[in-house]
Amino acid sequence: MKKTDLKKFKQLLLQKRETMTDEISGITSRFDATLKEKTGDLSSHSYHMADQGTDAMEREMAFARGSKSGRFVHHIDAALKRIEDGTYGKCFECEKDIPVARLEIVPHARFCISCKEAEEKKKPPNIKKSKR
Repeated sequence: MKKTDLKKFKQLLLQKRETMTDEISGITSRFDATLKEKTGDLSSHSYHMADQGTDAMEREMAFARGSKSGRFVHHIDAALKRIEDGTYGKCFECEKDIPVARLEIVPHARFCISCKEAEEKKKPPNIKKSKR
């Protein structure tokens, strides 16, 4: 891959990393906020069941978003490391070049399209079977 392309992708990855870091920071601050801080109540516990349910749901959603964002930052960091060690843009499976068009859409891609499709076919569907 050309040095100009590597520089472009590094910049793109750094921008995405900054965006995700800011998002994680915002999620963390919302996650840490207590009902007392939100409502000004003297107690840090909500007394109404609906408030407790809403608080729990908001915490779970914030945790899920934060977890997903954290995994994305991990993938971005791995791509940045590949740029530094000279392996960026090579498919992990077939070791062929990943097309630039794919990297422009998914700059942290580790697989070319055909290897990614093959990987997806190997994965079992994420369907929970009911016990009878």
